[in-house]
Amino acid sequence: MNILVTGGGGFLGQALCRGLVERGHDVTSFNRGHYPALDAIGVRQFRGDLADRDAVAAAASGADAVFHNAAKAGAWGSHDSYHRANVVGTDNVIAACRAHGIGKLVYTSTPSVTHRATRPVEGGNADSVPYGEHFKAPYAATKALAERAVLAANDGMLATVALRPRLIWGPGDNQLLPRLVERARSGRLRFVGGGRNLIDTTYIDNAADAHFAAFEHLEPGAACAGRAYFISNGEPRPAREIINGLLRAAGEQPVDKGIPFTVAYAAGAACEALWPLLRLQGEPPMTRFLAEQLATTHWYDMTPARQDFGYVPRVTIDEGLERLAAACARG
Repeated sequence: MNILVTGGGGFLGQALCRGLVERGHDVTSFNRGHYPALDAIGVRQFRGDLADRDAVAAAASGADAVFHNAAKAGAWGSHDSYHRANVVGTDNVIAACRAHGIGKLVYTSTPSVTHRATRPVEGGNADSVPYGEHFKAPYAATKALAERAVLAANDGMLATVALRPRLIWGPGDNQLLPRLVERARSGRLRFVGGGRNLIDTTYIDNAADAHFAAFEHLEPGAACAGRAYFISNGEPRPAREIINGLLRAAGEQPVDKGIPFTVAYAAGAACEALWPLLRLQGEPPMTRFLAEQLATTHWYDMTPARQDFGYVPRVTIDEGLERLAAACARG
């Protein structure tokens, strides 16, 4: 098939492109930049902005399916920038599918669409965990709007599914691990609330496999059509165990310092007020949303994904950490 991947140059995007090429598909990636790594595996690249409807439509021309993975992520930035990328961009992807008669749309969402302050999630699924309310971060708010739009678009002509992978990590990660290492080396890494809260994470190969499995089962009337699914390794562990495991794999010393949630939350509120007031550059070290995310238990039930499209994580956390350590050692 001819498949369009939005955001194919990112961490998950490159894993999707590689896997689709290995499966014999012709792959096109729609990116803001150009990526030699995609050239090397024969992926055609379109450069453009998701908010540009004509550019998205041009990239989707000739496609049989779309993996809509691109998004503006992070915990800081203007609401408009998130809305343009995540909401307008997703609307443009849906419109391109309609215009070109594309029959499958696999959307990469996030568990953050269900975020509700410090309310824990223990074994929840998309049916039992509602969308969040009163979001404190534009990322979660706009991704929730985009996910709703994707699921509402499901019909007899376009089959859609939304996947919510939780905290993706592994070799090739250029976001989470570098930030953890930088903060650990500078002595600024702290466990909010002690780090004993159980969290789910997802090894990169498992995150990609979930997308491929959903894609292969997706068609009008399929069990997964028009539905959302949490995706993870299905191995909830304390946050401090996960983070220190990642640090050890990167050749760094583990950390043990903590900060009370109330202090982190107050610091986040102060940062949110001061950053725009003082016109400070970059992301603040803490926000209220981030404090809540770091301190709260979040783990999910993989049963719906297994039953509806056969998702079974094939790489355990321990095996993934070994692979990550080997990759870091190679440089």
